[in-house]
Amino acid sequence: MRRASAIVAAVLDALSAAVRPGITTGELDRLAYEIITRAGAKPSFKGYKPFASAPAFPATICASVNDELVHGIPGRRVLAEGDIVSIDVGAIWEGYHGDAAITLPVGAIAPETRRLLDTTFDALFAGIAAARAGKRLGDVSAAIQQVIEQGGYRVVLGYGGHGVGRRLHEDPHVANVGTPGRGVLLRPGMTLALEPMANAGSAETVVRPDRWTVATADGALCAHYEHTICITEGEAEILTEFPPAVYERIGGHAQRRLAAALP
Repeated sequence: MRRASAIVAAVLDALSAAVRPGITTGELDRLAYEIITRAGAKPSFKGYKPFASAPAFPATICASVNDELVHGIPGRRVLAEGDIVSIDVGAIWEGYHGDAAITLPVGAIAPETRRLLDTTFDALFAGIAAARAGKRLGDVSAAIQQVIEQGGYRVVLGYGGHGVGRRLHEDPHVANVGTPGRGVLLRPGMTLALEPMANAGSAETVVRPDRWTVATADGALCAHYEHTICITEGEAEILTEFPPAVYERIGGHAQRRLAAALP
């Protein structure tokens, strides 16, 4: 899983450098496919079917722009100055999956958009900090929920993180709302993908006609971050840890977190 997760981090490094006004989400998808396959891995998402009657996902990445929360299908859409784009990537190495996502600014973004990204990013790391052996899954979910709601945003219900390993989505489901002290006991060796999602408007979402893209019902902006982590005896290990340049490109609180961590 460390190798699969390192490939995911490398993809997000390259894609975060490529995001700019004028690029299409399809171009980002092609770049991701090249990096994953060149590394000898396979895309986790391409051809993925969550259940038998679902259409197979047709791309390597999920590229969700502005009011699109998750599962956006990349294609001809051109990114414009002031947009935000969530890029979600999975890779399979020797039967194991890594999974991570970032929301990136496209050029300069409005201050209120920056605050949405910062709050969702902070929620991810609050969840990671709470993910310790002996704690319960509800402690992780509650930590994520608290940061999002204190920021004045809505937690998206029905979507969240998950176990990850030999399958892309495994038990347990990691909700972004929870009660401390409740839920699955966290043990060393467990691998989880934490995925806070925040809406600037209502918590309601809709699934677009492509049967994959999830968007906010009211057209408000939303943000999404994800890391694959491993529970240890101490602090959780971030398996999909990004190179420093990725945090610089995310900007805001991500950039300040990186600066604080450097010697």
